[in-house]
Amino acid sequence: MTTTVNPATGEVLARYTPMTRTEVDQAVTKAATAAAAWGGSAPAAAGAFAVGQAGASLAVRLQVLSRLAGQLRADSDRLASLITAEMGKPIAEAEGEIEKSALTADYYAANAEAILGDEQVEVQGAKAWVSYEPIGLVLAVMPWNFPVWQVLRFAIPTLAAGNGVLLKHSPNVTGSALELERLFVRAGFPEHLVTTLVIDEPEVPETIERLIEDDRIAAVTLTGSNRAGAAVGAAAGKASKRSVLELGGSDAFVVLADADVEAAAAAAVRARFTNSGQSCVCAKRFIVEAPIADEFLDHFILGVKALAVGDPTDRAVSLGPLARDDLRAALQKQVDDSVAAGAVLAAGGHSIDGPGYYFEPTVLTGTGPGMPAFDEETFGPLAAVAVAADAEEAITLANSTQYGLGLSVWTSTPDRGVEVARRITSGAAFINAVVASDPRLPFGGTKRSGYGRELSAAGIREFTNTRTYWVA
Repeated sequence: MTTTVNPATGEVLARYTPMTRTEVDQAVTKAATAAAAWGGSAPAAAGAFAVGQAGASLAVRLQVLSRLAGQLRADSDRLASLITAEMGKPIAEAEGEIEKSALTADYYAANAEAILGDEQVEVQGAKAWVSYEPIGLVLAVMPWNFPVWQVLRFAIPTLAAGNGVLLKHSPNVTGSALELERLFVRAGFPEHLVTTLVIDEPEVPETIERLIEDDRIAAVTLTGSNRAGAAVGAAAGKASKRSVLELGGSDAFVVLADADVEAAAAAAVRARFTNSGQSCVCAKRFIVEAPIADEFLDHFILGVKALAVGDPTDRAVSLGPLARDDLRAALQKQVDDSVAAGAVLAAGGHSIDGPGYYFEPTVLTGTGPGMPAFDEETFGPLAAVAVAADAEEAITLANSTQYGLGLSVWTSTPDRGVEVARRITSGAAFINAVVASDPRLPFGGTKRSGYGRELSAAGIREFTNTRTYWVA
């Protein structure tokens, strides 16, 4: 039985019966059929869109996508409340997650035609072009920290490209996963084009590997842990199928000596503690040049201590609970082990007594390589601060990680910030701004943060067949 729990209270929300192996197979069959009809690789079922053997045209797909944006906004209150109940996100942030998803649908509805259009290539004696064509049904293994956004930032461009979506969501947000399946139907997408699988957790690894091997699955994408990513990437490689992995992050937030310290410190609080610190692109390691380190810490710790912790349905609250109690225990171990290794506890550092899975907003100073808070991904309200003697050491410390997702550099000289960023490995670099995803820009990582890109033109083309045509 799959059980969802309210992390703010510890109370059970709902119980779901996992699918049997036969039910999973039946769901895949229906999803593959819907994807083939939608993308045009097989005749549409009777009564489905009346688009004939060519499938749903791009124009039709984008019309439905526009309706999805409206449906998201119409259902925002209900969806946001469900997110907050299942994983504890503060309600205003949950509403923001829905609106960001709607904006992404708007973006692709307006731009997908140009992105997916045939590209003519001048060659002598022939007509040649490149076409971006659907590939079929894409398996998505998604995490709990952004129950709607994580799914839709992949699903929206994938559906616009003419593919179908088979969703295996995290068990603690099963209600959100099933609601998303219904949302797409309400918006006008064909039934089964987006299909949610509810799988008993012990059976997930074997089931995912089996699905990746299945000829009905064209590709796979995963957002999650490095362990899960390694398994999915290996299975996709064995099956010679395309994969996109968005894995862990330990983003550096570099504050150079010429930065506006007060502005950088205020941004640092937002960068670390959004979504209660449960985001792959949250800044986690704060690397500050020595001349301004004390001033930065004063402002930063004041901002952290001012965060309101409590009931995520209260709009005055900025920090809710962690999504699960085991995550809280893991965070406590990282804090304790880092302190044992020489870090200094400057704020917080402990679980909060009472119902729910709350943890104090925490700041560790004196951190560096060899400490869990610096070396590992910390998924919760824990900031690790390190002091660099100069910009060169700041670059060295920022690169001292197995991850490479995002980077934020703060300086009064933006050109210098870009120069520093070019010497630090990451999938994205933000100068005097907090790292964030945007539908207009590619999103993804390097090193152990994964490979492939979501969003923008790169994201919609990831799951297409880039096909060459040559007509002599």
